Amino acid sequence: MRAPTLEELAPRGHDLAADPFPVLAALRDEGPVHRVHVPGSGDAWLVVTREAVRAALTDPRLRNDIRHSATWETDGGHAVGRNMLQSDPPDHTRLRRLVADRFTPARVTALRPRIETVAGELLDRLPRTGTADLVSGFALPLPVTVICDLLGVPGADRAAFHRWSDELVMPSGQEAAAASAAALTSYLTELIAEKTRTPDGSLLADLAAAAGPPDDAESGGLAPGELLGMAFLLLVAGHETTVNLISATVHSLLTHPDQLALLRADPALTAAAIEESLRFAAPAHSGAFRFAAEPLELAGTPVAAGDAVLVSLAAACRDPLAFPDPDRFDLTRRPRGHLAFGHGAHHCLGAPLARAEAAVALRLLLERHPSLALAADPGPLTWRTSTLLRGLTSLPVRLG
Repeated sequence: MRAPTLEELAPRGHDLAADPFPVLAALRDEGPVHRVHVPGSGDAWLVVTREAVRAALTDPRLRNDIRHSATWETDGGHAVGRNMLQSDPPDHTRLRRLVADRFTPARVTALRPRIETVAGELLDRLPRTGTADLVSGFALPLPVTVICDLLGVPGADRAAFHRWSDELVMPSGQEAAAASAAALTSYLTELIAEKTRTPDGSLLADLAAAAGPPDDAESGGLAPGELLGMAFLLLVAGHETTVNLISATVHSLLTHPDQLALLRADPALTAAAIEESLRFAAPAHSGAFRFAAEPLELAGTPVAAGDAVLVSLAAACRDPLAFPDPDRFDLTRRPRGHLAFGHGAHHCLGAPLARAEAAVALRLLLERHPSLALAADPGPLTWRTSTLLRGLTSLPVRLG
């Protein structure tokens, strides 16, 4: 008999996508680890307290490689290469080292003028007054443009790339996800071949130059399948969570006018607003699945070899033992130690870039539109969810 899903644990009529936090809080009150069913993936141990999440994220017996799963047989033929998120040390260490220097705070600081230019151009396209969808008009194209610039994806291909990416991280169905995986694999394979023939100084061209012969990663470079996986992960992870972060931050501010007033009175609170938004509405709802390589005990719960473990970053970020009055959005909180970007070896590589993009987006948006307000009752807004991510599908705002 399978475990219950989170939807089945929610009160009748409760919109779990719009507000998962009461359900997560109820589980957290009962204990740190629970057996739940994840549709499309099977049963897993869900970890919901900050202390237990931190422990799980640093436990070497919990592996990211799905081949440690008791139910693993095949990836179904839909995997886009092999990437860092699905790897463990020493492969993970080697892969991360190849790109880590491109996402340091110093490198991101150097990118900031380009981020500001892109954000300014997008705001120029929005009407000065009236209404607009802030997701499609601003929160989405900003990080898509920046990461595609960095990787070297041609401008004409970016809309198609995002459609494929969106389907893979928020699948509407198995067939659609498989079709998007195939299309994205084909596209990235051709793009890598082009970067190999004609290097252009982009990160993808540099990675292609580091690739070795098929199935050879012993030199410390990239095997071809790893190059494909790296391109996929950087492009997808490089924008999906940032879209959610920007839109959720604006949404939280517009639904908490006292906090918006604080920020308007003191723009130096912008960084604090981003950190509190990361804690309050974690854009990466959960970490990637981990699998027990051997029997272990997690926060007092026995976990069998091969069992799947899913850490709830959203639940950890609202743990009252770490964050008093956790359901209050408060720019003065200074939420040091939130786990929105994960923890340990798999801590989000792009965290500095995401923070910079969100900070630039928020500052310029509020400067351009001092009367910014929601154009709709926040209740009917739709949130898109998957096992890993949660974000608004649209955010209608009144610009002036």
